[in-house]
Amino acid sequence: MARPFSALLIIDMINLFDFEGGERLAKEATRIAPRIARLKARFGQAGAPVIYVNDNFMDWRADFKELVAICSHPRSAGAGIARVLAPRPNDYYILKPKHSAFLATPLSLLLAECGVRRVVLTGVAADACVLITAQEANMREYQVSVPADCIAAQTAARRTRALAVLEPSFSPDTRPSTAVDMV
Repeated sequence: MARPFSALLIIDMINLFDFEGGERLAKEATRIAPRIARLKARFGQAGAPVIYVNDNFMDWRADFKELVAICSHPRSAGAGIARVLAPRPNDYYILKPKHSAFLATPLSLLLAECGVRRVVLTGVAADACVLITAQEANMREYQVSVPADCIAAQTAARRTRALAVLEPSFSPDTRPSTAVDMV
């Protein structure tokens, strides 16, 4: 079997959304979650890696499975999203301390081990963690796709500005998720 060319990164979608502006972001994240789930299913069928890259919310003792359980609680603002995007046993996960998926994480090593040369970035927030991860992926010479229908910010204007920042820098592929191929 050929090694995968692409990996799907799901950024910060497992989330309590318990911060200023979190309610608006949760609403937008809920809107994109089904599209991310469909893209995730396609990656799974192709045998391409799915990697959850999630903030640790400065809880240095929590692990990803615990975070999923907390965010899945019915009273959590992110419970519906956590159910729609529930990790499968063969998905990967990385906890990050700050905005970038690469900063102080083993993401580069995992991508190299999986033979990945292109990252498909989805999740929140388009104008923070997704934007910074896209820029850092480009600096590391990965091909970058950011399906515009699979990223969200607190407002549509912030999402649009984030995409506008990326375009002149390195022109990532921002076509809809239905146009994303695995190899």
